Amino acid sequence: MYKNKSNRLRTFCLLLFCFAIVTKAAAQTVRLSGSVFSNGQKPLEGAIVILHPSNTSTITDQAGHFVFNQIPKNSKFLTVRYSGYALYETRLSLDKREIVLPVILHPEIKELQEVIITDSYETHRKKETALNLEIVNSSFIQRNLGGSLMQSLQRIAGVKTISIGSGGSKPLIRGLSFNQVIVVENGIKHEGQQWGADHGLEIDQYAVNRVEIIKGPSSFIYGSDAIGGAVNIIPVPFPVKNVLGGSVDFTGKSNNEQFGGSINLFGRSEKWFFDTRITAMDYGDYRVPTDTVQVYNYAVPLYKNHLRNTAGREFDWHASTGYVSEKFKSVVYVSNFYSKSGFFANAHGLEPRNVDIALHDKSSRDILMPFQEVTHTKISNTTSFQLGTHQLETQLDFQKNFRREYSHYVNHGYMPPIYPAGMYAPRDLERQYDKEVFSAAIKDEFSIQNHQLTLGLNGEQQQNKINGWSFLIPAFKQANAGLFVYDKMQLNDLWLLHGAVRLDYGRIEMKPYTDWFPSEITENGQTISEYLERSQELTRTFKSYNWSAGVNYTPGQWSLKANLGTSFRMPIAKELASNGVNYHYFRFEKGDPNLSAERSYQLDLGMEWQSHKWSVQLNPFFNYFPNYISLNPTSQHDIYYGAGNQVFEYEQSKVMRYGGELQTRYQFTPHFSGEILAEYLYSEQLSGSKKGYTLPFSPPASVLFGLNYSPEIKYLKDTYFSIDYRYTAAQNQIVPPEKKTASSSVFNLALGSKAKAGQQDFIVSLQVQNLFNAKYLNHTSFNRLIELPEASRNIILSVKIPFLIHQ
Repeated sequence: MYKNKSNRLRTFCLLLFCFAIVTKAAAQTVRLSGSVFSNGQKPLEGAIVILHPSNTSTITDQAGHFVFNQIPKNSKFLTVRYSGYALYETRLSLDKREIVLPVILHPEIKELQEVIITDSYETHRKKETALNLEIVNSSFIQRNLGGSLMQSLQRIAGVKTISIGSGGSKPLIRGLSFNQVIVVENGIKHEGQQWGADHGLEIDQYAVNRVEIIKGPSSFIYGSDAIGGAVNIIPVPFPVKNVLGGSVDFTGKSNNEQFGGSINLFGRSEKWFFDTRITAMDYGDYRVPTDTVQVYNYAVPLYKNHLRNTAGREFDWHASTGYVSEKFKSVVYVSNFYSKSGFFANAHGLEPRNVDIALHDKSSRDILMPFQEVTHTKISNTTSFQLGTHQLETQLDFQKNFRREYSHYVNHGYMPPIYPAGMYAPRDLERQYDKEVFSAAIKDEFSIQNHQLTLGLNGEQQQNKINGWSFLIPAFKQANAGLFVYDKMQLNDLWLLHGAVRLDYGRIEMKPYTDWFPSEITENGQTISEYLERSQELTRTFKSYNWSAGVNYTPGQWSLKANLGTSFRMPIAKELASNGVNYHYFRFEKGDPNLSAERSYQLDLGMEWQSHKWSVQLNPFFNYFPNYISLNPTSQHDIYYGAGNQVFEYEQSKVMRYGGELQTRYQFTPHFSGEILAEYLYSEQLSGSKKGYTLPFSPPASVLFGLNYSPEIKYLKDTYFSIDYRYTAAQNQIVPPEKKTASSSVFNLALGSKAKAGQQDFIVSLQVQNLFNAKYLNHTSFNRLIELPEASRNIILSVKIPFLIHQ
C-alpha cells in the first residue's frame, strides 16, 4: 500500500514538474492567433486553419477565433478552409513573438455539375480525436424531432433510449446508461436524479445547437460516471455583431395530441450579447396499438388505446449574456426546466385492479395521481482568456434538481392503515429528492512544437435531501475532485498521437434513516415492536488513476483510429445503501455498502473510407470490467414493506462486452442517396451469481436502411424526402426476471423543406413515426416489464420561423 501511494505521489510530482518546464519553454515561442470572418463580417465557426509545411491544424470557435500558442519554426504559410468559401492562403513572417492575423473569406462562386465537400467541422473533429465520436447539429434534431432530446438522437448507431412515456427518456450508449453515461451541457456535467429508470433528462431540446456523442469510456476528460460514454451538448454560437433576431418554433404530434413550441430572441452589440428562449409543451395520454396490456399477470383494458395518466406538460426558459472580445470571453447561463407528468396508473405501486378507471378515462389530458413534478435550475459562468501563450478557461456552476413523486397513500407491511395526522411529509408525497450541486473547473491549453497540451482541474460537491412517506435511498453528501493532462501530438500529415492521465478522488457520506412507523419482529420466541433502521451512517472514499492512449492515421481516402484506456465510476448512494421497495418495478432493492469503484478497460477501433460516392465507417470495440455493478434477484422476499416483493441485491462481477457499429452511405445521384446503419452488442457476466448471463437492458442487434431524395424545386430550398426501415433482432439473451423480446420491423417517413414568403423563411418538417402502426416491444423501454408495446403511429409537424429584426 505504501509503495503504491509513493508511486502515485512521484507521478503527480512528475506531472507538475513537466508542466512547469513546458510552460517556461512555451513562453519563448512565437504565438499566432486571429479571427475568421465572412465578407459580411459574420464570424465563421468550424473553419479549418492549417500551418504549412508541418500541417499543424486547429478549428475556429464560436466567435471565429483561432490560436496557435506555439508554431513550428519552419512554418512558411497558413491556409483557411470553410465550406462554400474560397481557400484563403497567406505567407507568414516570424519576426515577432506574437502575430495577430485577421482573415476575411469570400464566397466561392463556381459553376459545377456536382460539388463534393471532402472536409467539414464534423469530419475534422473526428480526425483529431481517437475516441469514437458522432456529431449532429440542430438541423438533424429538427428533422428527427421526438418527445425528448434522447428520443431525437436514437437514429444514431449505438445510441438507444430508456423511454419513460412520451415525454422523457435517458441515454443508452452501447448498452450502458444511468450513472455510466454522463450528459454535459455548456461544458457542465448535468446532475439530476439520473439513477432511476423513471427519471428522464431535464434538457430543452429546442435549446440544443450541436451534440457530440462519445461512444466509449471518456473518464479522462469528464471523470467518474463517463465510464460508458458522454453526450456533450455544445453551446449555441455567439450572435454576430450588431444584430437582433430570433426564431419561433411550433410543434404538433398526433399520437398524444401534443401542441407547443419555443420562442428564441438574441442580440449583440459590438462585444455584449444576450440569448433567451422560452419553451412550453402540453400533451395528453399517448396511444399504443393494443386495447389490453398484461400488468403483473392481470389484464388491463385500455380505453380507446390510451395509456391512462401518461399526460404531461413542460415549461422551460433559458437566458445567457456575456462579453466577447478577441482575447477575453465571459458568459453567464441561467435556465429552468419544469415538467409534470403522470405515471401509467395501472403500473405504479397500486394493484392494477384498484385504479379508478372512470376517473382516469374521463379526460386524456388531465394529470392525476400517481405523477411526478421536476424542477431543474442551472446557473453557470464560463470565462476564457489568454495569458501569455496559454488559453485558460474557468467554469463555475450551481444546479438544483427538485423531484417529487405523488401517489395515494397505500399501507404496506406494518405501515398504519390510516396516514397519521401531523406527519412530517404530506399525505400524498410518496418520495422527494432535493439535490444541490456546486462545481468548479479550470482548464489550460497551450502548444509546444507539435504538442497540443491540455491541463485540467475540476471539483464538485453535492447534497441530496429526501422526504416523503416511502424510503428507497438515504440522504447523502458527495464530493469529487480530479486532475488530468492530455497531450495531442501531430507527427506529420498522416499521424496524430494522443495520451492522457487522470487522478481522481471521491467521498460520499450517507445519513442514517429510521422508519416512521414500528414493525413487529420476533426474537427468541418473543414478538416486539421496533422502529427499524433502514440506512446506517456510512462514509466511503475512492481514489483512482486512469490513462488513455490513442492514434489517428489518415492516408488518402482512409481514416483509421485506435484508442486503449481505462475508466472508473464511483458507486452511487442507491448501489451502496438502498433499502426499500421500488414501486415502479414491484421489487425490493438492497444496496451493498462494501462495493468498490467500478473499473473498465476498453479498446476502441475506427475505420472510415470515403470516395466520390461511397462512405463506409466501422467502429468495433472490446470492453472488460473486473468489477461491474449490477442489480440481481435473490431467493428472498420482503415481508415488511410490500406484499412479498422479491429482494434484489447489488453485487459486483467480471463482465466482458464487445460489439460495434457499421455505417455505409452511397450517393446514387446528386439528389438520391441510401444508407445502412447497423449495430451489435454482446455482453456476458464472467463471475457472480449470474455467471453466464448477459447484462440487464442489453439492446438487441439492429439495422436501419434509409433512402433520401433531395430534389431541386422552384421557390423551395433544402427539400428532402426520406424513408427509414429498422429491423431489430429478437433479444433472447436476458437476465431473469427480464423477458425475451421478439424481433420487430418499423418504418418511419420524413419530409421537409425551406420556403420563403416575402422576405421571411419558413422551415417545415413532417415525420410519420411507426408508419404502418406496428405492434412491437422495445427491450430497453422502462415499460418492457409489463409487456407494454411502443407507441402507435405518430405524425409530427414542426415549423421553424427564423427572423431578423436588425443587422
